[in-house]
This record gives sequence, C-alpha cells and structure tokens, in this order.
Amino acid sequence: MIRAIAMSGLAAAALLGTSGAVNAQSGELVLYCAADEGICRLLSETFQRETGINVLMTRKSSGETYAQLKAEEGQPRGDVWWGGTGDPHLQAAQEGLTSVYESPMLDQLQDWAVRQAETADYRTVGVYAGALGFGYNTDLIDPASENAPKCWADLLDEAYRDEIQVANPNSSGTSYTMLATLVQLMGEDEAFAYLAALDDNIAQYTSSGSAPIRAAGTGETTIGIVFMHDAVTQAVSGSPIQVVAPCEGTGYEVGSMSLIEGGPNPENARLFYDWVLTPEAQELGAQANSFQVPSNMNAATPEESPNLEDILLIDYDFALYGSSDERSRLLSRWDQEIGSR
Repeated sequence: MIRAIAMSGLAAAALLGTSGAVNAQSGELVLYCAADEGICRLLSETFQRETGINVLMTRKSSGETYAQLKAEEGQPRGDVWWGGTGDPHLQAAQEGLTSVYESPMLDQLQDWAVRQAETADYRTVGVYAGALGFGYNTDLIDPASENAPKCWADLLDEAYRDEIQVANPNSSGTSYTMLATLVQLMGEDEAFAYLAALDDNIAQYTSSGSAPIRAAGTGETTIGIVFMHDAVTQAVSGSPIQVVAPCEGTGYEVGSMSLIEGGPNPENARLFYDWVLTPEAQELGAQANSFQVPSNMNAATPEESPNLEDILLIDYDFALYGSSDERSRLLSRWDQEIGSR
C-alpha cells in the first residue's frame, strides 16, 4: 500500500539533512517533465513543500523536451528532465546535452534502471517502466466478440478505418517506442509496410503519447495505441477501456531522468534527482493515477499496474534505438514514408 505523504517528507529530510541544510538550498528548480500532467504537478508540489525550493515546471512530450534541450544547447534554461521514454534521454546523453551524475540512490534501483544509467555513462537513470500496447472502447467493441483486437495484426482490419489514434513519433516517445518495437519485432522493411497499412486506419497522429487513449475513453476514437499503464489510468478513472498486450509481443519503456548540462541550479537539481528516486517519492505516482512500475526496489507497485512478467516483451535494444544516428534515421524514414502520406 502507498505510504502517507508524510513519509516522503522523512525521506527528503534524510537526503537533505537538517532544516538548516534545506534552507541553504532555497531558490529555484526548473523542471522539464515529460510524463502526464498529474504526476508532474504532484512531484513538483511535494518537493517544493518539503524543501522550500520553488519548482518551475513545464510539461511537454519526450520528443518536444529533447528538441527544447537541443535548441537551448549552450544556454540551458532547465535543470532536470524527468520522465518520458528513455530513447530520447539516451540520445541527449550521447550528444552531451545532459550531465554525468551517479546518485547515492543507485543501489536501491531495479536492474533495468541501473542498466539505463550504465548505457548512458550515468547521464540518465531509469525512474519507471511500462509496456507498450493499446486500449479500445468497450462501448464500441465488445470484448467478448471473437473480432475484438488482441494483436498488432488485428489493427489492420478495415473495420477500424479512421478509428485508431496514435502519436507522431517525432514528438512522442510513446510512438517512437512503437516504431522501434515494430522494427525489432518484424524487421525494418516489414515494420514500415505494416505502418503504411496501419496509416489507412489512423484518424489522427497526436503530439502527446497518451492523448489517443483519452480520445478512446470519450468515444472520440475507438482504439488508442499507448503504453498500457496509460490505458489503465483511463479505465481506473471510469472510462470504458479494455487494455491489450499485443499477442505477437511488444516493447517497453524505461522512463528516465536526466540532469541538464549547464543548468542554472545544479545543487537543487541533484537534490531533486536523489529525492525522486526514493521509494516514498516514487509511490506518489499512484495518487496521480500513474501506474508505471517504479524503479526503486523498495517502492510498492500499484495493484492496478500491468504485470510486466505476464506480458510477452521483446529484448528491446535501448542502446541502439536510443542512439542519435539510429533514432534520427528511423524518424526520417517515418517522415518520408508515413508522415508525408
């Protein structure tokens, strides 16, 4: 069960020291958050309340945040980039946009979170994990029907013409994860052939990775391709959403966090970095209906979270698909063959 927020304060005190030490760290923290607004706001407000540090939070998607870091290179305005898929964090690390930092919390983290840090030479770290899938509106599709979609292949059914939403992989880490997943699952040419066929059924490419399932929840569309925990969020909130792990197998994200190279408030940035890796801070996610699997081994995973052990996951190559050259190449091919259709 989730511990009370007061316990989070104890964790912060342990990391930050006495109240005098906290006061010494007053000032600002500029946070770029690439997860859902609810968890971004809750983390910001809780850290600000517990430390007295004024948090200036901006919420954008993963691809948009990476683009902002790139645009601000040499004159960064942000301190910490929290959340969003790990691939653009790895690209930013490779390009020197983020700083090396080995948190004292590393020994409490899951292996997959530490591997993310090691892959980036400690310029990023895993903060949560989640599997890719899709969700559909059960008012529009009967889950008991033999035609209810269970696989990636089912999404090509012409019955879903203009009834599917997915994000644009240039702006969305969710959709880039889908692109990289299909390439690894099917082979590159076969994956792009699949995406071209799927395009006939796509009603809209959104900028936000979670927007498609919100649209499915309201009946604006029938199916949203998203991380499964985002579909769970809609279901828990009362929307008629069935969550699906594709039968052929699927990829997953290691949501990540990075310190921005040359950020204006480096000491406060490291304080936030360490604090948000504590079990108490990570358990705040469920209060914001964020049902990812936390990276701290001592943090309780919400009961509603998809069980990664029950999902057929591919051996996702984060180093390759998070590299600058490969990510840029795949996005360019998507623009030419899918985005320009």
